Amino acid sequence: MSSNLVSYDLKKITPLIAPRKGEQKLGEHIELLHENDSLVSQLSASEAKYVLMGIPEDIGVIANLGKSGTRNAWEVTLPYILNIQNNQYTKGNKVLLLGHLDFSSELKKIDALSGEEQIEEARNITALIDTEVTNIIHKVVASGKKPIVIGGGHNNAYGILKGASLAYGNAINCLNIDAHTDFRKREGRHSGNGFSYAFHEGFLENYFIFGLHENYTSKKVFKTLEKEPRIKYNTFEELYVRCEKGFDFEIKEAIDFVKPSKFGLEIDMDSIEGMPSSAITSSGLPLNTVREIIFKSKKAKNISYLHICEAAPIMENEREKNLVGKAIAYLVSDFIRK
Repeated sequence: MSSNLVSYDLKKITPLIAPRKGEQKLGEHIELLHENDSLVSQLSASEAKYVLMGIPEDIGVIANLGKSGTRNAWEVTLPYILNIQNNQYTKGNKVLLLGHLDFSSELKKIDALSGEEQIEEARNITALIDTEVTNIIHKVVASGKKPIVIGGGHNNAYGILKGASLAYGNAINCLNIDAHTDFRKREGRHSGNGFSYAFHEGFLENYFIFGLHENYTSKKVFKTLEKEPRIKYNTFEELYVRCEKGFDFEIKEAIDFVKPSKFGLEIDMDSIEGMPSSAITSSGLPLNTVREIIFKSKKAKNISYLHICEAAPIMENEREKNLVGKAIAYLVSDFIRK
């Protein structure tokens, strides 16, 4: 097992499931790991198509001077996923629940620091998190499964892209539903430069950003995107404010750009209007639009993973927890739906 991987047994997940007479919940049918067997052998033996895991951390967000809280997304989401109905559309036996990567000691270390010292240490630790994420994703993808990764900052896109790329033996493509490019300067690892690092190091081939916000993208970043033929994007304003581009056409163009070879689907919860996240927006994509993008993307045979990140619910706020948990559960269900 990975040194940071915390796997779950029935004792762990049963209290999270709310059984009801005459119903079957996803959590009652989901596949679990056995503590004593090797991860690689269990992945190989499993008949599940998808592997679900969490990364409860916000160290990469703090390293990017962002708002903490993405460490909470996995905890609030898992019960909602486990309580989806197990029926002809969503089947629990198609999913192996891997568990989560535990960075609690690293989070304590970061929480005890402040200012420049905190930023510098957060960037150092983010690079260590990259290694853990890369290793676990490599194992999952090499076994022929599709990872579903929830929680943490968008820094984890780097480890996921790298792990998948190494498993396939070549760079992969990516469709990122995001208000930001996360293609910023390579100045030490954080949540704003996962894609620029992956691109520079040869793990990311074609990159499409869907719904980029013109208000929050610098002139310098736009210049970088324009001169690189392997990167395409559309902006939220083109789609929804000036209505210059047809929405259905734009979804097709985005998927067509990445689907010729293996590709990952990234969902930054910052892109969804009113979603508690590290950079919450009052003007963003409707949740149902993101659900449609997932549905259309997963029909492409080359789709390799789903990564949902940057949700940052406040644990004392029941409304935020419910909103985040249920929204992510909907997105996961659309990815695993028959």
